[in-house]
Parts: sequence; structure tokens; C-alpha cells
Amino acid sequence: MLRLGNREFGAHEPVIMAIVNRTPDSFYDQGATFRDEPALARVEQAVADGAAIIDIGGVKAGPGEEVTAEEEARRTVGFVAEVRKRFPDVVISVDTWRHEVGEAVCEAGADLLNDAWGGVDPRLAEVAARYDVGLVCTHAGGVEPRTRPHRVTYEDVLADILRVTLGLAERAVELGVRRDAILIDPGHDFGKNTRHSLEATRRLGEMTAAVPRALGFARAGDTPLPVLVSLSNKDFVGETLDRPVKERVLGTLATTAVSAWLGAQVYRVHEVAETRQVLDMVASIAGHRPPAVARRGLA
Repeated sequence: MLRLGNREFGAHEPVIMAIVNRTPDSFYDQGATFRDEPALARVEQAVADGAAIIDIGGVKAGPGEEVTAEEEARRTVGFVAEVRKRFPDVVISVDTWRHEVGEAVCEAGADLLNDAWGGVDPRLAEVAARYDVGLVCTHAGGVEPRTRPHRVTYEDVLADILRVTLGLAERAVELGVRRDAILIDPGHDFGKNTRHSLEATRRLGEMTAAVPRALGFARAGDTPLPVLVSLSNKDFVGETLDRPVKERVLGTLATTAVSAWLGAQVYRVHEVAETRQVLDMVASIAGHRPPAVARRGLA
């Protein structure tokens, strides 16, 4: 069971996290939701299309103009408060690695801190515990925020992913973060080349089956932590298919289907409606969801 905000998600319930970039220079939408009105329209459409989580980010992941913690907070805090007011049942996530920003958005009503840079600021987990919100524990290969990997190597990339993400999760529980509010993320593209991200996807079943051993997690009946994948239009998709950013949707959806079959639960995406159909189809094939309509051969 995953509990975030006032929502509960069953073990086989796929969850869509819609991306809302509060940046003027995001790699995908180039600032389309930087202003309040289009950003709120994006939230409304994402919820209508089936997103349960809205992930709000105030700094683009890649290199670019410096964004201070104050500016990041200015871009996100008021928007979080407005989304909370307009959409009381949606789970609000904020993509940040800074504890100062995490504290401010939690005060404004955030339910989840998406730490995409893998605990580079250890105080962010303390904020999650103090405000009783969820935490995403990500593998980022130990790189500094907003830097690209350079000749990165791993003896075993999946083993490193498990070591880091489960270690971050165990520390979070020790600090007081609820176990049912923690997700782990292999961190596609973050601190990885394309082959690393492909291998992480291919072996995702090892991650979705992993049960942390510390802090009593391995008691009888314990289940693995839910896995979040952030695949949407990323470079590893583009390099694999040799496609520019705007032509990566099909590759993203194919990777989404594989990840769903291997047990990932939460999907951070740009294309919500298309992802919903993919996830519903995989869930039906797996036997976790009945067909929406079943008339063929019955009339």
C-alpha cells in the first residue's frame, strides 16, 4: 500500500505523476507552463486525463542559468498553494533537492518530495519526516545537481541502484518518514549513459522485488517499496532510437509498457492520456484490471 496525502494506492494500481515545469527553459516544453494560467490549465487537463499526482518543478534538471533556492521557492510555493486550493484530492509532489524549498512547499500543502538528485542534501529527508510527507529516493550516481554524466562506469549498475536507493529509504524510515510514503527511483539518465538506463529498465524486476533488510523491513509479509520511473522523452530514449526530443513519445510509451510489466507503480510523464491507456492495457493483460467493455463473442 502506498499512502500519499489523502490517497491510498493498492499494490497493483498504476499511478500517473504528471510533470508541471515552473521553469522558462525546460528541455521538453520550453517554458510552456512557466506562467500561472497555462500551468493551472495543465494541472486541470492532467487530472482529467487520469493523473493522481502532480509533480511541480522549479529548476530544470540539465545545466543552465543558476537558480537560487529563493528563486526556486518563488516559482513553486505559491503555485503549490493554489493547486492545493483548487484540487484538494490530488497528490502534490515537488521536484527539489533543497531542504529550504522542501520546507516551504510542505508548508504550502505539498504531499511528496521528489528528490531526483539522490540525497545530495540529506536534510531534505528530515523535512519529509517532520511534515509527514512522502519521499522519492533516487539513484543519481553521486553527481552534482544539474550536471551531466561524463564517462561514468559501474561494475553492476542495478546493484548500485539498489544499494543507493534502499540505503536512502532505510535512512528516511530511521528519521521518521512513513514506510508507506517512500518510493524508490532508478534515476534513468541521472548519472548514467544510455546503456546503463537500458539495463536498469531490462532488470527492473530485480528492483520491484527488492525488500530492504534493515529496520525490520524483512519481516514476514513485508512487501518491496513501490518503484517510480521517470522515463518521459529522456535522452536514453532519444539515443536508442536516434530521435529528437519531440519524437520520443513512442519510445517512451514502449519503455513504459515494459516497466509496467516488470512491476513499476508510479510513472512521471508529460503525456498523461497516452500513458493511461498503456498502463490500463498492461494491467488488463496481467489480470489486474478487467476490460472496460467485453462484448466480443457474447452477442
